[in-house]
Amino acid sequence: MRKQYVSVESICYPDGSIRPMRIIWEDGRTWDITRVLHMAEPVTDEFEGIRYTILIGSAEKYIYRSGLKWYVIVSEEPIHVEVDSS
Repeated sequence: MRKQYVSVESICYPDGSIRPMRIIWEDGRTWDITRVLHMAEPVTDEFEGIRYTILIGSAEKYIYRSGLKWYVIVSEEPIHVEVDSS
């Protein structure tokens, strides 16, 4: 497993909170974030930054923000996730 840095379109609210809206992969593919379910800071050294539990379609995923950078955790083998857009 490794970090894969990604581009994220997000909204920054006046109170300073940030809501990720879309993930943009390095090859240009995009995934709309349907909903943010939860935000958490690490209790131990399990991850760096803030972990967002999100929905992409009906799939629950994690995205992480460390400072100004966003990343996901990927396996060494590419995984293709198909999202039903209907």
